[in-house]
Amino acid sequence: MKKKLFLIRHCQAEGQEADAPLTEKGYKQALELASSLNNIRADQIISSPYLRARLTIDPYAKDTNLEIKIDTRLSERVLSTSNLPDWLDKLRSTFDDMDLKLEGGETSSEAQARIVEVVEEILDSNIENTVIVTHGNILSLLLRHYQNSFGFEQWKSLSNPDVFLMQFTNNEYTVHRVWKE
Repeated sequence: MKKKLFLIRHCQAEGQEADAPLTEKGYKQALELASSLNNIRADQIISSPYLRARLTIDPYAKDTNLEIKIDTRLSERVLSTSNLPDWLDKLRSTFDDMDLKLEGGETSSEAQARIVEVVEEILDSNIENTVIVTHGNILSLLLRHYQNSFGFEQWKSLSNPDVFLMQFTNNEYTVHRVWKE
């Protein structure tokens, strides 16, 4: 069975908190995203519980009359619970050492395992086309699982929003970035 997963990074948001809404530009991006997705036939939408992720896909969900299923495993990775002035350097280090654990945070390996679990459940189901809405760091870790060359520099090049298409046929897969800024 052929399966398609549309992996979406949320639109521009006002902050990093779980309840951070989209910016005015982010709301416009969500409408553009819905318009660009209208030519696909999704069977389900699964989103991070974070407000910015849900607001990103809400226009598309309304257009298609699909329910947004919430999955906490799609939440953004917590790098650390401490304030890190050099957080970007620390994040880079977690791409080099997938088991590096900062205070109160989760390793890249731990975060990757939970999002890969979501994808594996979809692959084991009868559902053909799924839209997944999540966040930049955890999305990067998912892409890295399937393309080992996807790392810190590729994470830095992600846009808000961003969309990747993963296609699985039998035991083969392809990954393509489909969002054009």
